[in-house]
Amino acid sequence: MRNFTEQELVRREKLQNIPNPYPEKFEINYEICEASNLEDGETGVRVAGRIILMRKMGKMAFLTIGDIKGRIQISIKIDCVGEEKYTFFKENFDLGDFIGVEGEVFTTHTGEKTIRANSFEFLGKALKPLPEKFHGLEDIETIYRNRYVDLITNEDSKKLFLLRSKLIREIRNFLDDNGYIEIETPILNNKASGALAKPFITHHNALDIDLYLRIAPETYLKRAIVGGFTKVFEIARCFRNEGIDQTHLQDFTMMEGYGAYLNYEDNMKFLKGMLQTVIEKIFHTLEIQVGDKMVDLSGEWEIVSFRDLILRYINIDIDIYNTKETLLNKIKEEKLVIESETPLENLGYGNLVDQLYKKVARPHIINPIFLIKHPTDLSPLARANDENPNVVDRFQLVINGAEIINAYSELVDPQEQERRLEQQAKLKANGDEEAMPMDYDYIEAMEYGMPPISGWGIGIDRLIQLLTNSDNIKDVILFPLMRPINED
Repeated sequence: MRNFTEQELVRREKLQNIPNPYPEKFEINYEICEASNLEDGETGVRVAGRIILMRKMGKMAFLTIGDIKGRIQISIKIDCVGEEKYTFFKENFDLGDFIGVEGEVFTTHTGEKTIRANSFEFLGKALKPLPEKFHGLEDIETIYRNRYVDLITNEDSKKLFLLRSKLIREIRNFLDDNGYIEIETPILNNKASGALAKPFITHHNALDIDLYLRIAPETYLKRAIVGGFTKVFEIARCFRNEGIDQTHLQDFTMMEGYGAYLNYEDNMKFLKGMLQTVIEKIFHTLEIQVGDKMVDLSGEWEIVSFRDLILRYINIDIDIYNTKETLLNKIKEEKLVIESETPLENLGYGNLVDQLYKKVARPHIINPIFLIKHPTDLSPLARANDENPNVVDRFQLVINGAEIINAYSELVDPQEQERRLEQQAKLKANGDEEAMPMDYDYIEAMEYGMPPISGWGIGIDRLIQLLTNSDNIKDVILFPLMRPINED
């Protein structure tokens, strides 16, 4: 049995006085954001929105209605709508209700653009009141759990999620202008391929098989290249059954793109140009505030090898300690404490190097860095460097300690790919949960022939978190996953 507050009970009682509290539609001729820019004297203006502020007086009321894009003031006078309608308004409308009005635009003596209502319609009753005094939600967990209320009451949240939408749209436009075609790939996969990550497992009842939620769209996008696409991308929801922290979530938005006949150096230039173009267009600057620091995204970005970056912060040369056993012994000798969901002893050499880098080097990165020359064991889908097969032609863009882009020249040799996936399968069998499985279906696709390819992935959530100076990645996710509240 649900318990209602006194306010909720009063609102439910008012429903009895409203002939049709949830009507089918209301014909508007202007969005709220458009109406607020109309000239005084414009008549027949029809707008609709949620009441977010309201002052009811004897013969006149002022209310502000709003939506995600804007707000505008409405005046309702007894002389304009009649005594019966005005009494109905005063007795039945509450904050949070929806209203449709028709009237004339004017500007008040305080300079506020207003619509003088000649008529209005009730468009929807809010059975729960908005947060008290219109201060909005303040508890962080409640904000994440009840984002819809946060959007109603918090202008900053509205701006942030409109910015998110605009950023994705501008990236799409940039890719479209450069010949990329957007496609879609499966979320349910037979193999957890495309990245080193622990997958979510589900069961398909009709086929009676276990499947994986995709950890990346990579291998399917590259299948499209086999099929004749030359430039493709996807905005993909991805799932990795790993830890939560301020920059990681288990389900997140990844944008991945692949271009035939390109290498990773081409994409370093292309993606730097894309980000600088889009960010400057939206923010009108390439200097962004991150915490108490200013991050400069202009000019050229530093390029540094995995080995050299680690050596900046600790005397461990991964060219010398180039096996799992020697590197693990050196880490213990240096008395480094590295936290990992998978015990260090179960990690392969590549993942062990990655954990070392994340511990000693990544937290120190502020301005953008292109990190290159990753160990081959860490990059089972990347092309080995022609001069040094122990590293791959790969880069990561790291800004303020967060990986924003991962990209490389793709491995297109099916025999070498099969050999590497066999090594990954052995690591997985020995307890490395982030190792990749063997994927013969993908190998078969490669055997039909692949051109030179370079691909990249951008963590959209993490990029927006960086650009908006948000403390937690959940701040930029419209509806983050939350543990359910126990209900009797």
